[in-house]
Amino acid sequence: AFAATRLVAGGAMWLVFLLVVVWVGDTAALYAGRAWGRHRLAPRVSPGKSWEGAVASMIAAAAVGAGVGAWQHAYILIPVAIAINIAAQVGDLAESALKRGAGVKDSGTLLPGHGGVLDRIDALLFAAPVLWFYVVYLRP
Repeated sequence: AFAATRLVAGGAMWLVFLLVVVWVGDTAALYAGRAWGRHRLAPRVSPGKSWEGAVASMIAAAAVGAGVGAWQHAYILIPVAIAINIAAQVGDLAESALKRGAGVKDSGTLLPGHGGVLDRIDALLFAAPVLWFYVVYLRP
């Protein structure tokens, strides 16, 4: 999905949009979850994730969509950013489920303290196809 998105008109900018939406959402989830997280999202799969963090992540992604949408006069980017965010959160939980099933805490040791390379790209693996679908099939 990354390469296919890169090949469309404006593909590089679409990929930057994807990265910013995912990273801002992930950062918002981390800080909001630490500050206010009381209700566990999926305690058996990923005990550190909370509903509060998930909501903050979605709000932050929508804010990125709104900001870019205002800049580009394309407010359709708000629901696109929210869809990307949902896919990213599902990707993060799916990777956590794979790790739980394998009985490991981290997916590798290449990036110490980050849980491995898969932990850095899990959200993008699910979010990129959502963006690609929008860019190829739904974009006005």
